[in-house]
This record gives sequence, C-alpha cells and structure tokens, in this order.
Amino acid sequence: MTKNILTLLLISSFMLAMTACEKVENKVIYQGGTAPVLSTSATGTVVLIKEKNKENALTLAWTNPNYLFNTGVNSQNVNYVLQVDTAGKNFASPKLQEMTIASDLGVTLTGQQFNSFLSKMEFAAGVVQAVDLRVKATLANGSVPLTSNSINLKVNPYLDFAVEPPGTPANNYNDGQLWITGNSLASGFINPLLPPYDVTQKFTKIDNLHFEGVFNFIGGGGAKLIQTQGVWGTQYRALDGSASAALSGSFDKKDADPQFPGPPAGKYKMQVNFQTGKYILTKI
Repeated sequence: MTKNILTLLLISSFMLAMTACEKVENKVIYQGGTAPVLSTSATGTVVLIKEKNKENALTLAWTNPNYLFNTGVNSQNVNYVLQVDTAGKNFASPKLQEMTIASDLGVTLTGQQFNSFLSKMEFAAGVVQAVDLRVKATLANGSVPLTSNSINLKVNPYLDFAVEPPGTPANNYNDGQLWITGNSLASGFINPLLPPYDVTQKFTKIDNLHFEGVFNFIGGGGAKLIQTQGVWGTQYRALDGSASAALSGSFDKKDADPQFPGPPAGKYKMQVNFQTGKYILTKI
C-alpha cells in the first residue's frame, strides 16, 4: 500500500513538472498586423504664410495597425513616426525629416511646424515643390515596423531659417554681410577687421541664407563670425567648441563662447547655412 502511494506521488510530481515545462515553453508569437492607412485634410497645394504660422496647416490621420499575437490583439503602446521627404526620394534622402508621435492616430501641424520641415530640407521660399509623407508604426520596444502608404503633396513654403541670417528683417535680410575673425587666422581676434583682412576674411553671399568663403587657417585656435564690423553683440558662435567640430557642426547667433574650433593648418572653403544652422569646412 505504501509502495503504491509512493508510486502515485512520483507520477503526480512528474506530471506537474511536465506541465510546468510546457508553460515555460509557451511563447508569445507575432502573427501579423495591418499597415496603417494614411490620409490627409489637404485637397490642393498647401500654401504656408508666415503671418499665419500659428494656425493649423495640415491634419494627418492613420488607421490602427492592429498588431496580433497568439495571445490576442496587442496591448502594448504603439509608437508612430511621421516622415517627410522630397518627392521621389523614396524616404532615403539625407534631408529626410521625422517627427515622433506617441500613440495617437493622427497629428495636426501648424504652419510653423510644417514650414520648419521644409526649411530644413532647404526648400526655396515661395516656390511650389512636392513632398512625400508616410507614417511608420512600431511597438513600444521598436520591433515589428509597419509602414503606411505614401501621400504626395505640393507645398509652397515661406522664408524660414534655423538661425537668423545677417542683415535686417525689414529688408528681408537682403543687406546681410559676414566676416570671420579669430586667432585661428592671420588677423587674430580683432573687430573691426583691419585691411587686408576686411576683404580676405569676408564671406561671399550666395543668397540670404547661404554664405561661403575660402580662408587660410594657421592651425588650432578659434574663430567667431561677425555681421557688422566693430560689433560683437550680433556675432555667431559654434555650439560645440571641441576639435571634433572643426570641420562641421552647428552654430547659433549669440554673443558667447564656444568659438568655432580652428582646423589643422591649410586652406579651406567654409560654407555657412543659416537655413539649417550648419557649417562645413572643406580643405582645398
């Protein structure tokens, strides 16, 4: 009798162990989802006007991707990323713009928000151009991306910039000029620049938002950009003064450090882009 009871106990323990193993092996398996369907309120060319940039310019909506697992419909948060790119670039251009949206199934962009995308893509003001928009859905952990259809829109942006360019707003910045000064150049840190540096260290104006110049750097040191001779208060400074930013980086308009870090000695073309707030130095 005791032997039979012991045998039953052993069998029961074995069955419980097997059941526990089966529970451990039950995995949550992704079974699919539906790509979001993107729609828009726009019915024609989206014309953006600076004086109305706080008003709503574009509304986008998309359907729920309904992620499905073997345990049922997904209960995790779904994140969305709105992507805006130049039409025909297949969302692969270096000027692609993205905006992360939590778990909402839509977004409304003000004129300022939408125009900011276009400005960073370096679209010319007042010129109708085409963009593609789409939404990418992912689960909270970033896995299982699902991409919506693409919508093509024509847009007409207004003049915008990441950093206010040289010149006066009243003149639409048509009067802007730009110089470089600092101890990374032969002039040293002087303002105003004395001859010949007032000429040799002056940028060429490509348009109101783009300036470039070819300068001889002596190696090391730093520099600032000035838009008015003898005035430091409206200068431009780098956001990163470390050596790693000597050939490219971001800048803003502020009477403060850090300086633009000087590159190794040599002749460089320096391009300053007020539309994007970026600068690039190329050795020539």
